[in-house]
Amino acid sequence: MGDIIEKNDTPEPSEASQVAAFGDEQTTKAAAAVEVPAFMPRRTIGQMLRAELGFVPVLLTLLVIVIYFQIVTGGLFLSPVNLSNLMGQIAYVGIIGLGVIMVLLLGEIDLSIASVAVLCSVIMAVLSERHGVPGWLAILVGLLAGVVIGFINGFFVAIIRVPSFIVTLAASIGYAGLLLSLLAGQATLIIYNAFILGIAGTAQSFLDNNVAIILSAIVVLLFAAGLVFNYVRRKRAGLRTSSLLWLIGQIVIVAVLVGGAIVVFISYKGVPYPVALFFGLIALFWLIMTKTSFGRHVYAVGGNSEAARRAGINVVGIRIACFTLCSTLAAAGGIVLASRGTAVASQIDPTLLLNAIAAAVIGGVSLFGGRGSVWAIVPGVLIIGSLVNGLALLNQGTDVSEMVEGVVLLIAVTVDALVRRAQMRTGR
Repeated sequence: MGDIIEKNDTPEPSEASQVAAFGDEQTTKAAAAVEVPAFMPRRTIGQMLRAELGFVPVLLTLLVIVIYFQIVTGGLFLSPVNLSNLMGQIAYVGIIGLGVIMVLLLGEIDLSIASVAVLCSVIMAVLSERHGVPGWLAILVGLLAGVVIGFINGFFVAIIRVPSFIVTLAASIGYAGLLLSLLAGQATLIIYNAFILGIAGTAQSFLDNNVAIILSAIVVLLFAAGLVFNYVRRKRAGLRTSSLLWLIGQIVIVAVLVGGAIVVFISYKGVPYPVALFFGLIALFWLIMTKTSFGRHVYAVGGNSEAARRAGINVVGIRIACFTLCSTLAAAGGIVLASRGTAVASQIDPTLLLNAIAAAVIGGVSLFGGRGSVWAIVPGVLIIGSLVNGLALLNQGTDVSEMVEGVVLLIAVTVDALVRRAQMRTGR
């Protein structure tokens, strides 16, 4: 703490001897006065730029993109119909990207997520359409397939210690072949099961307005409670905290954004089920990653796995768990995608892997592990989705869209590397 404490309320020698004479109670108070810093020096602009801005640069980038497309499309971009379609289009990418965050926090990578997403949706579709399995059971089997696949990936990475790049690349190829085998030469399998289509493939796949308002209020309250709890805890521990004004500002901004989004959704058809599922999963994983020992262990392993091992953390178990969660979420995203498209296909979308990883990295999750928040997927996937949607409104082809996405991803990775290098120089 020496680098952040400029002075302490340490008693003078004569005072200290007097304190000792009065017994243990006064000594304890004096010790407490020494342990808690009385002065926090003002941070420099350089320190703020390196580590304290959080999502601000990403949000500013998103704001610029939104304003640009709103102007060039003549107001069509922010219309309720387009925003509802946009959120429906990016929800499955966001769910898969949430899984990507789990492995990125370890400093690992999973290149099999696109194949896993399509494979698990194919398993679901084959069971429901060819074998007459109930929709809910077919979905459950698809999710369980994701669990098994993730466990296998994690086993090879954590126990056999094969690099995750090789393991998941090989897995991606193998799973692509397996889904072709399951489809038995059929290029497209149409889904007719009403339960599966009800997730995202029908005109009724929207939350009731009252339910949407209640759930959104719960999310805002959880966010506010988390910020306040963290602020109070750090304050009592004598650690650096943000200003109370900034704390209130964050809560107000989130409340306004969520409230505005709910109003826009309700003005069209309501909140789509996939969007509610997406943000529900984010809230769940935010609680897991910030309020449980598992979440703290994930960050510890990603920051320094050897130090985490020496501290008694089960590094192998954490790695297997994160890869399992990644594939499970990929399976969930694939099921949502299949429901929205009302079919599964033998062809894997080549941009699905790029978009999921890019959304996490652009949102601020470090490729080097140990840094990032699950909320990073929201601005990241909004940037990716807004670029694709906006360019489509301008009648630009896939070629232009992919080139723009590639440039944005390269910029995000470059910024991440520069920030990490600056933090290493300052010992953070």
